[in-house]
Amino acid sequence: MQRVPFERSTVCPFEARAWLNDTLLAVSSNTLELEHQAGVPMLCFPVGDVKGELPAEDSEVLLPSAPAGYVAFNHAHPGVCVALLDDCGSTDERDRTLKRFPTWGDAAHLIEMLNVRRYQRTYLSVIRDNAANRHRGVVEGSQMLAQSIVAAGRQAPGRRIVSASMVFMRAAGTADPLRIELEELSRGRNFTTLAPHVRQGDKLCASGIILLDATASDVIRHRAPAPETSGPYASEPYDMSMTGRDVRFVDGAYTGDPNAPVAPPVIDAWVRFREVPDDPYLHAGLLAHFTGHVSIAAAMRPHAGIGQSQAHRTLSTAINAINISFHANVRADRWMRYHHHSTFAGDGMTHSECRVYNLEGELLASFTVDAMVRRASSERALNERTSL
Repeated sequence: MQRVPFERSTVCPFEARAWLNDTLLAVSSNTLELEHQAGVPMLCFPVGDVKGELPAEDSEVLLPSAPAGYVAFNHAHPGVCVALLDDCGSTDERDRTLKRFPTWGDAAHLIEMLNVRRYQRTYLSVIRDNAANRHRGVVEGSQMLAQSIVAAGRQAPGRRIVSASMVFMRAAGTADPLRIELEELSRGRNFTTLAPHVRQGDKLCASGIILLDATASDVIRHRAPAPETSGPYASEPYDMSMTGRDVRFVDGAYTGDPNAPVAPPVIDAWVRFREVPDDPYLHAGLLAHFTGHVSIAAAMRPHAGIGQSQAHRTLSTAINAINISFHANVRADRWMRYHHHSTFAGDGMTHSECRVYNLEGELLASFTVDAMVRRASSERALNERTSL
């Protein structure tokens, strides 16, 4: 069989497993990840780590382009599952979850993207335009918000982020870097106000307001208590295609199935990152990044026949605006509970009022999300990559 040339080869840092239906085919801590010129990644297992006999070489279970001494299973085959065992750096068995290959990447890749670089009078992001991104090729609005928060912290070091608001006007693509321009509206002894403008090329994609302060001692203090719910280890792990980030949903409430039972418009998610640099703006940015992930799904829960798997097919969905306030220092490498509550849906729009707590019940942040959910023709849904 003809071997297909590949562009990159890296050693996979995770234990990998492969199944055919319910049969375990291979287990290895020495796999190679290859990315072909066509952009489709491939995970190659050493032949010595294969369990039992290999399937026939001309079967659809195997890919023909693995290097000598390795075998690659066709993860696109309906009976094949290739997954990475992600322990998020913990020795606790409860932290071991499976992430199906290919993933979007690792939490370290996300942190690198959020850690924007100063260039002259603007901030630039690195891109991650891998095969897992190309099915839509659209940057999440919450990513632009998170990057703007980090940029604001770089612009006004020593001040904490109080609040950030952003409206998303146009979709940004994953293939080109983003440029964040920070317009200084005010800088005083106590507060700094910045207006971020996120551009890609000559296109303005998002704009907002970020408030920072110098902090002060308490005069008064109270907080909304955390609603009762189960903890992270009593919640169901969910594969969001990223290693190094553990996501778990209370009662398995997050599902894209339009035939799922109707339920109140509430979803609780536990989120934790494996390793985060000691940088308060990156921790705040990581908290903000997840704010765009679940609110639309919460809005869909009470409605029979509507599910997130229909997004970008028969439904046109997008985050239009996010407003977030930070109430405490954030540690994204510890469990954060996102309590999503959709308070309104109608006229093609949804609104959610959400809170983020730590494991001890301390209120870390509050945020609201305005998003659209509209009927779409196939052509319109496919064209969402160019316009919101």
